[in-house]
Amino acid sequence: MSEATIAPVPSVAIPASAKDYVLLMKPRVMSLVVFTAFVGIITAPVAMNPFALICAVLAVALGSGAAGALNMWYDSDIDALMARTVSRPVPAGIVRREDAFGFGMIMSVLSVTLMALASTPLAAGLLAFSIFFYAVVYTMWLKRLTAQNIVIGGAAGAFPPVIGWAAATGTISADAWVMFGLIFLWTPPHFWALSLWTSKEYARAGVPMLPVTRGAKHTRLQILLYTLVVAPFGLLPAFTGLGGSVYLVVAAVGGLAFLWCAIRVFMSRAGDAEARADIGRAKQMFGVSIIYLFALFAALLVEHVLPLHFPVVGGA
Repeated sequence: MSEATIAPVPSVAIPASAKDYVLLMKPRVMSLVVFTAFVGIITAPVAMNPFALICAVLAVALGSGAAGALNMWYDSDIDALMARTVSRPVPAGIVRREDAFGFGMIMSVLSVTLMALASTPLAAGLLAFSIFFYAVVYTMWLKRLTAQNIVIGGAAGAFPPVIGWAAATGTISADAWVMFGLIFLWTPPHFWALSLWTSKEYARAGVPMLPVTRGAKHTRLQILLYTLVVAPFGLLPAFTGLGGSVYLVVAAVGGLAFLWCAIRVFMSRAGDAEARADIGRAKQMFGVSIIYLFALFAALLVEHVLPLHFPVVGGA
């Protein structure tokens, strides 16, 4: 089979289990989506009824799962060509493509309906838009069209805290958009670090990720440039009143660690075919990036749940 050939998706050999449908929803991605949405709810200035809060978080989880299922439905052809995705339920032949599509559509309707009933029309509208953006704008259009796919498409993953904030308040404030900006700016260096060691798979699948179209050297530069932006941006919540001194310390230490990893990747030859030993630096940055984003939102959560919110500047 040539590299340009799309491998056929195997026919279903065994009945799909509940676990297979959970995997269809990308549970690891869902966990971060749910967590950041929950932080958006907790940091909002209006307290939600506990039952409504649980329903809103569940709606976000269902919406994230719906987007993941629709992504796997549409991308089953290219998933079958990449080692890290070939075992997913659809390319593995466990879940049929049409079943993945139907599951994703049903989950989309359920999630948006539940959000509308549990919270506010604005939150439900934002949830519907984020599902559409990930499944259609990113998956069906940008991913196979441009190397900027993850830059623009990253907006889908940045909406959860805004949705959470809107669920609690019915509005969107500057602080909600700051949380959006954190995830939006973090996404490109995070995924480009991953793409440095999976570029051959993306090339084989015909996905124009940055290392495929511009090379590893340019990708390493872009990783550094984006990190130079996101690290100081990560300090911003401490100066808007959203975060306090605890957050500031976490953001400063985490930002320096993230930046140090980016510098090490930039100074390496990670992604170059003849420098396989350096790929460990890209893998390290990928891992640190996850810890960094989780730590930022965890610090916000801790400050608002426990009596630890000590403002850096004047304000409550």
